Amino acid sequence: MNYQTYAPSKALDTFVKCYWTLDGDSDDGPKRQTIVPDGSMEMIFHYGDLYKQYLDDDTSIIQPRCFVIGQLTRPLEIEPTGATGIFSVRFHPEGFLPFATIPIKEMENKAVSLKELFGEKGEQIEQKILCSTTITDKITFIEEFLLSHLADAKTINHIIRSTIETIFTANGQLSVHNLSDRIQINRRQLERQFSETVGLSPKKLSKNNQATIRTENVTEQGFYESYWTCLRRKVLRSGALYQRL
Repeated sequence: MNYQTYAPSKALDTFVKCYWTLDGDSDDGPKRQTIVPDGSMEMIFHYGDLYKQYLDDDTSIIQPRCFVIGQLTRPLEIEPTGATGIFSVRFHPEGFLPFATIPIKEMENKAVSLKELFGEKGEQIEQKILCSTTITDKITFIEEFLLSHLADAKTINHIIRSTIETIFTANGQLSVHNLSDRIQINRRQLERQFSETVGLSPKKLSKNNQATIRTENVTEQGFYESYWTCLRRKVLRSGALYQRL
């Protein structure tokens, strides 16, 4: 398995945490895998074989070839159907908001196709990414797409950004009451704005952050859990080196 990360341009680093790719054969690593929520949304492009996603009743669906995975509020189980080839955009917790065409809350625990989100333009960027043969081209195409859809940066409420920074700085240890005091905003107003912007409550993001830290402490390479952590573990098992984000 080959896993790589790439930094976004300055024009997008407020919204995008990184780009990453993962490539491997069908016999690499475990099959069914459990994904731990970490507060980040991702835009996934499968140029390899598709993945199954298991539902609560243990039935499964095939994920779209290209989609955005909404905020996870519970563990998610997935399984590859063959060879892995993935290009992904990992957003900051609030970073997808300027690009969202439906309420963030409606995307919770779902893989929403780019066609559903962006219509014909979603189909066009799918084809560009899937047909491009170099990572340079993939990043160029996705950045052009994101910049063309970028709303005013002020959409990202400075109160929400301050709250997120406080949560991560405090390692998820502050209560919502303490957060609202620090940010100087009414608790109910904070919870409503936060949920509308991030797709999670401040309390839920704090819990996810604490779980990530606990996982980091017991993971061999100290690598943060995220939507595709289980796939990255294949890299470790195969003897490759992780790149810390």
